[in-house]
Amino acid sequence: MRGFLLTVVVVALTLVSGAPAATGPHRVLVASLEDDINPVSQHFLQTQVKRAESGGYDALVVELDTPGGLSTSMRAIVKSFLASPVPVIVYVSPGGSSADSAGAVIGQSADVLAMAPQTNIGSSTPITTNGTDFSKDLRRKIVNDAAAYIAELAREHGRNAAASESMVRDAANFGLREAAAKNIVDVVSPSLVALLDEIDGTVTTPKGLTLHTAGASVDTVQMSFWQRALDTLIDPNIIALMLSLGIVGILVELWNPGLVLPGTVGAISLIVGLYGLQVLPVSAAGVLMLLLSLGLFVTDILVTSHGALTLAGAITFVIGALMLFDPAGPAYQVSLWTALAIAGTLVLLLGFALSRIVKARRNPVEVGVGLLVGEEGEVRRNGLVAVNGELWRARREDGRPLPPGDHVTVEEVGADLVLVVGSGKPTEGT
Repeated sequence: MRGFLLTVVVVALTLVSGAPAATGPHRVLVASLEDDINPVSQHFLQTQVKRAESGGYDALVVELDTPGGLSTSMRAIVKSFLASPVPVIVYVSPGGSSADSAGAVIGQSADVLAMAPQTNIGSSTPITTNGTDFSKDLRRKIVNDAAAYIAELAREHGRNAAASESMVRDAANFGLREAAAKNIVDVVSPSLVALLDEIDGTVTTPKGLTLHTAGASVDTVQMSFWQRALDTLIDPNIIALMLSLGIVGILVELWNPGLVLPGTVGAISLIVGLYGLQVLPVSAAGVLMLLLSLGLFVTDILVTSHGALTLAGAITFVIGALMLFDPAGPAYQVSLWTALAIAGTLVLLLGFALSRIVKARRNPVEVGVGLLVGEEGEVRRNGLVAVNGELWRARREDGRPLPPGDHVTVEEVGADLVLVVGSGKPTEGT
């Protein structure tokens, strides 16, 4: 009997020790992104990948709606998704959203790619900065690279590589039903809750991760106020405006030292503009053109050119602004009208300043020792003469003494600012 009881205890202990540990409720992190693909949105998504890993989440869902963006930021996001030990699900939603251009490539890098009704995906053909086509040889090189990139991502995740490749080669764009029929996406789901229930238990390809998402608690995160502010500040038009305000503010402070406010506003604006230049890829030629325009504006203040240098500076500014963000692609370009408006404002401000400078140069000199010649003064003690309320050392040209009380006329300002005086007008009654 004792042996039987001992056997039962041993078996019971074995079963208890071999049972899986109780697990807590499943958790899913949802990152909502409705924005261009740029350095700010890149940092946002990469941060959420790290948060999902460190926070013990069962999956990361990216609710995506994007027109595309920078290829450099796109590739950085793709690398983060591929390296994530936590399953990454890209869900093109809500209805009316799209994953275009860079967004389609990011979708193909996800462990699960899902779409909501009334959404679309595709149009990933690379284009030049002005929206046109590349030259024949360069186009072949760039398009082949982009097509191979997206096709390999699709193939590795068990999706239709040929259809994904057509997004690049033919600028193909697929609605929900066609994307599902062609195996471009994995799941079609009307809502996030339905999506999490549907994909529960799925084993992802190629990572082999098992999804535990049914009934999971959801933590939703969006871009913070500061991130949205930075996203606004990297708008090329705002960068050009900030740089212009910075230049004008500093120039005004240089013309009128001590005003403080123009210099402060100019310095802050310049820093904001330089931040934008640091975030977005810029053209060296564009930067040099802007510096040249600044040099022309400053030179016109110092050299009389009757506004010719200011006009040349305005033209140079427009050209430089349009060239400035060439490497960033067509989605990040300074508007022609914005460049013209800024250049016109600079011309008006500098034209006003130049007119004041010319007027000042034409006016007679109102200060300086030269104005003392012809003025009358009164001799005081110790050879000093009071002229215009100031005491000056003085002497007669013939060397005669200067009796106190005599009235004299300044004939010359001699060496060491000693006045040479002559007899003044006789006083009344003498």
